[in-house]
Amino acid sequence: MATDFNSASGLKRVRGLGSAKSGVHHWWLQRVTAASNLILLVWFLASLILLPSFDRSSVLAWISSPLVAVPLLLLIVSTFWHARLGVQVLIEDYVHSEGLKLLAIIVLNFFIFGIAAVAAFSVLIIAFGGVRA
Repeated sequence: MATDFNSASGLKRVRGLGSAKSGVHHWWLQRVTAASNLILLVWFLASLILLPSFDRSSVLAWISSPLVAVPLLLLIVSTFWHARLGVQVLIEDYVHSEGLKLLAIIVLNFFIFGIAAVAAFSVLIIAFGGVRA
């Protein structure tokens, strides 16, 4: 009697390749983005606490530093990617119509990438001196 190592209960399950073929990968991405969000958020809050004041010129000078702009961009990417992954899981779990599910994921992607692009563009404009104090 031969054993089918490619069945859903065999080798595929061990490799994390169940029926959806992406569950473990998605799960790991959520954990990695959550960890990066935690690290970057601690950095962000500590940096804000160390600012001498919160007036416009101080904040603009702070964001224009490459040592601030780069981690701030990473925080934006990580946060919006994490949000996209989480909302996608909600859509996949609770929207049962395949057409509506596809439409919801498309709208989600446009919304998340659009808002993330605006946030990243704002940081880049400040970092490259497009906004003066």
